[in-house]
Parts: sequence; C-alpha cells; structure tokens
Amino acid sequence: MGKYILKRILYLFITLLIIITATFFLMKRLPGTPFDSERFSQMPPQQQKQLLEKYGLDQPVSVQYLKYLNNLIHGDLGVSFFYTGRTVKDVIFGRIWPSVLIGLQAVLLGLAVGLTLGIIAAWKHNSGIDYFTMVLAVLGVSVPNFVVAALLQYYVGLKWGILPVAFWGTWAHSVLPSIALSFGATAMFARFIRTEMLDVLEQDYIITARAKGLNQFQVLMAHAVRNSIIPVVTILGPIVVNLLTGSLAVESIFSVPGIGSLFVESIKSNDYATIMGLTIFYSAFYILVVMIVDILYSVIDPRIRIQGNKDE
Repeated sequence: MGKYILKRILYLFITLLIIITATFFLMKRLPGTPFDSERFSQMPPQQQKQLLEKYGLDQPVSVQYLKYLNNLIHGDLGVSFFYTGRTVKDVIFGRIWPSVLIGLQAVLLGLAVGLTLGIIAAWKHNSGIDYFTMVLAVLGVSVPNFVVAALLQYYVGLKWGILPVAFWGTWAHSVLPSIALSFGATAMFARFIRTEMLDVLEQDYIITARAKGLNQFQVLMAHAVRNSIIPVVTILGPIVVNLLTGSLAVESIFSVPGIGSLFVESIKSNDYATIMGLTIFYSAFYILVVMIVDILYSVIDPRIRIQGNKDE
C-alpha cells in the first residue's frame, strides 16, 4: 500500500507539471494585457516599458515560465494584477470559503438523500419510490443546476419568503445555493446505488443469507449496501471536487462571492497570476481527491488491497 501511495504522489506532481506548463503557455496566447487596455495604450512608451519590466512581462515567455516555476517551488504564486497590492494566495483564500461551505453542504445533502432514495428504490423495486427515483435521476441529468437555482430563488426566496434570495451574510444565505448544487449529485448517487444494489441482490450469497433466516432489512444492510457502495465511491471524487470548488452559474444567481466567479473575473481581466493560481488549486485538489478515493477502495473492499499487494 505504501509503495502504491508513493507512486500516486509521483504521478500527482508529474500531472501538475504538465497542467501548469500547458496552462501557462496557453494563457500567454490570450489577447490583451493584464492592465487596463485604454489607460495602458495612453501611457508613454517609456512608462509602458517600465510597467512591463516591473512584472517581468518584457522577458521571453520561456524565461517567464522558468521564473514562475522557481517561485512556485518556494510557495510563491505571485501578485494579482487585478487586485492591486494583494497576493494570489490572499485573493484565493479570501474567496474560497463561501464555495467550500455551499459545496460541502451540497455533498452531504446529495449523499444523504441520494443514497437513501437509491437503497429504498432497490429494496422496493418497481414500486412508487422506485419510479420516483428514476424520474429524479433523469431530471438530475437533464436539468442544469442554474435552472434549479432560479426556481428555488423565485419560489422559496421571493414567493414564499422562507430563505434569502441572494448575497452573502449568514448561514441562511448558503442554504438555497447548496440545495441547487446538490440536485444533480443526489440524482447520480441515487441512480448508481440503485443499479448496483439490484445486481447485488441477485447474487448467490444474498440468496444464501436469506435462506439462513435473515430478514430483508438485515440482508440489505449487512450484505447488499456494503457491496454496492464501491461504484458510488468511484463517482464521489469528481463530484466532491466539482461541488467544493463552486459553480459559476449558481454563485452568480445567488451573488455568492466564491471561487467560481473569481476564476471568470481573472480570465476576463487577463490576471495571469490568479489564473495560474486557481488552475493549480483546481488541479491539485482534483488529483488529490481522486487519489484518496482510490485508497478508500481498499478500506471498503479488502480484496482490492490484496490484489494490489500481489501486483506489487
């Protein structure tokens, strides 16, 4: 297991280096500069030159890339061009917590509701709850979360006045964005656990457990759920990353000052340092979560760990 983890960490750094390299050179192809185009064009040539020299933008792109890597090794993500006087670290950490809060709540809500519906749907196959779960799964895949967000904002926020419709202040402001984000995740979790459990419930060991006198609930919880959870863990990684790093559309509808809106702002303003910082954050977080999910496989099903040891 230790050898496997070290290998995955090595792959993590190699993948990050490839992503950083590709993003850096593609970013430099964006039209314009990080500075206000109108004001920059009106500056005297000497002043333009001094400004470019200050941020190292007068050097060849290859030199800028090597300097960026050197600074990155020392933990320096640079200074934001758009947010004058603030480092990229400060800008990102100042905007990440709203996205993390609504994302974490969306993950927990999606897991709780989705797994419950999926388990009950498989248990009561071809019943009303089963049909309801399938309809929910179709809607979750078909209906974008910004549509769900708009409906929640109108009915729950404006028409019924139960929760705040926008802006950021108290915990209540995070409820509607979290529900909107969780809608798709709930449907995916419900569909995956239902499909897998229907297959597991037909296995020989389930038939044997029933023959031993275990009731339906004991068979379900002691055998079926445990052996059906691996496919859910498979999709858990990408869903967690997507929800925790925020959704631009949902954040925009509810005016959440999160990391999703920051990413778009940095691209629109050609804020090179912030674009790179956010790309590294997104990529590292995604790869790390996927690695953790892979390790969780061996916890859920020891047979995977045994097979991995044989491979080594």
